[in-house]
Amino acid sequence: MLDRIDQQRTYVLVGCSGTGKTSIGEMILFNTGVTNRMGKIESGNTVLDYEPEEVKKGGSIQAAFAVYTWQKARHFLIDTPGDPNFQGELPYQVLAADGIVYVLDAANGVRPQDRKLWRDVSEFKLPTIVVVNKMDRERADFDKAIDGLKEILKIKPAVLFYPIGKEDDFRGVVDVLKKKALFFKDNKVETGEIPSDLVDKIEEIYEMTVENIAENDEELMEKYLEGEEIKEEEFLKGLRSAVLKGELCAVLPISATSNKGALQLLSTIQNLFPSPLERAPWIGADDKELVPSVDGPMAAFVCKTLTTPFGSQLSVLRVLSGVFKSDMQVLNATKDTKEKIGQIQWIIGKNQEPCKEEVGPGAIVCIAKLKSLSTGDTISSEKEKFVLKLPPLQPQLISFAVKAATKEDEDKIMTALQKLLDEDVSLKLEYNEDTKEMLLSGMGQMHIEMAVEKLRRRNKVEVKLQSPKIPYKETIVGTAEAQGKYKKQTGGRGQYGDCWIRISPKKRGEGYEFVNKIVGGVIPKQYIPAVDQGIREAAQKGVLAGFPVIDFKVELYDGSYHSVDSSDLAFKIAGSLAFKKAAEKAGVTLLEPIMKVVISVPDEYMGDIIGDLSSRRGKVLGYETKEGITEIQALVPLAEILQYASDLTSMTGGQGVFTMEFSHYEECPPQVKEKVLAEVQAQKEEG
Repeated sequence: MLDRIDQQRTYVLVGCSGTGKTSIGEMILFNTGVTNRMGKIESGNTVLDYEPEEVKKGGSIQAAFAVYTWQKARHFLIDTPGDPNFQGELPYQVLAADGIVYVLDAANGVRPQDRKLWRDVSEFKLPTIVVVNKMDRERADFDKAIDGLKEILKIKPAVLFYPIGKEDDFRGVVDVLKKKALFFKDNKVETGEIPSDLVDKIEEIYEMTVENIAENDEELMEKYLEGEEIKEEEFLKGLRSAVLKGELCAVLPISATSNKGALQLLSTIQNLFPSPLERAPWIGADDKELVPSVDGPMAAFVCKTLTTPFGSQLSVLRVLSGVFKSDMQVLNATKDTKEKIGQIQWIIGKNQEPCKEEVGPGAIVCIAKLKSLSTGDTISSEKEKFVLKLPPLQPQLISFAVKAATKEDEDKIMTALQKLLDEDVSLKLEYNEDTKEMLLSGMGQMHIEMAVEKLRRRNKVEVKLQSPKIPYKETIVGTAEAQGKYKKQTGGRGQYGDCWIRISPKKRGEGYEFVNKIVGGVIPKQYIPAVDQGIREAAQKGVLAGFPVIDFKVELYDGSYHSVDSSDLAFKIAGSLAFKKAAEKAGVTLLEPIMKVVISVPDEYMGDIIGDLSSRRGKVLGYETKEGITEIQALVPLAEILQYASDLTSMTGGQGVFTMEFSHYEECPPQVKEKVLAEVQAQKEEG
């Protein structure tokens, strides 16, 4: 369908958890003939949520993809998770789209999570259609949702369809611009008269919508102000222009599970979203621009890695420019390696079908994962290399220590974990030198638990998850001098190293400084680095409780050597001995990591959250209240906030969201210090 690429659409479904994005996808696939029945979340039989963990949870835990044909044009759909636990890769999936279908729940309207989610996705400056879903549910309120869009998210809405009835009585919509009623009946739509009780409301909505459209088009505004008749085609042209520029968001009500509003949504997507050729040029990592074109150089971006039910891995690609086809020789431009791809495939949920044609810009296809290919990589033609500039991913919020349950599992665990990391780049695995633990980090406790559940199911590896040890540090509190002397004679050549050092504290975050003040050659130059190395290694092992010592200065000012017996090893040991003595004299205290936390909650929870932060030894830096949502900034010790993701969910009924990043180290209060030292001592006695 390269000849109809101007009618092609590629878009992403975005919204908070429980708004019904997957149900909308199921409705679309049913109405476009891809499926012969609509899958249901509660029945666990949807096309787009197919992983056993998704069926068990009753919600998406990873992005899903589908292709369908509408009005002889190919559309590509990306369904994304709404739970913040599983939105770590969302920037890559939004980057792969040309438009956003943003979904609200009619009963809840704009929620606190929407504030952050909308802020994140609106940075991509993509044309947006807002869908108010679940109009047939109890407490559904379309007008409340519109108010939330305007007042909280600062979106300028163009209401194209207005609901007729709500809750059990949601039976149709009014086409606002045409001023016609459309009634739902047996999966079909019948045209009729606008109910009399809605006539005045529709006129009000019509005026608001027309005015919003006209404001973005000088010619239309002039006609509108002078009372001239404006044709429907003129309004639609002005509307599309405003949506493409991001000045307006089209809005319509639907009920996905009862298949009400599908045709209106499909038509709106077709009429208002851009083709892949209309979008702005792609920006490369070197700020080079790539204009999407069928005739341009080939480039494609890996927006997701999926694991099939059979254990093999697939790379899902969005074609940026040029023509992409099976059996091509390509360049992994990100890693500068050549690859030959095999058969390209269409993807619909967990199913793949061979793609027997060439595809162009906007297409989303998958290939068997190549050795060098990872999520985020760009492949391009060898002659015209292009690497797509990637948006930043959110930092991980929580970590767990992970280890194999048995010795037998130890051999398998790293391979199994690597497959998980390939599939989900919002997971991070690292070895903590301070605590000697393998840490698996993610966006929340549920994210980590689901990842481990996948690992157990697919690889038959039993894994233990434990709360990670806190990476405490130690630091010097005073100034002291000490000698470190190492002398060993066992016949033949011996070992001799002798040094005097002065140790003093530095400001927090300034690190370690070594100053050589040796004069007169009392310690030869070649042995000075060994003294430094001995101090570094001793500091890493700690003095007080085995935690690394940080933020201190050492001056090496005196010493002695032996022309035969001195060596690097002897001076390294001497430096270590000198450090331990000087540190004990100067005094050592315990430091704990402090995190900067930003929390967004409905206003009514503000007092509870601030009180809870105080109970966690947190310091509130300030807060801002806007349109019913309070954003609180605070500094909190890591030890007090390890499980905060689940705690915040409990406190706010799932309406709170937060981000967390390391801020600085701070001295532990005496009672905390005593508790930590007692725990360290108990561990030593046990093991």
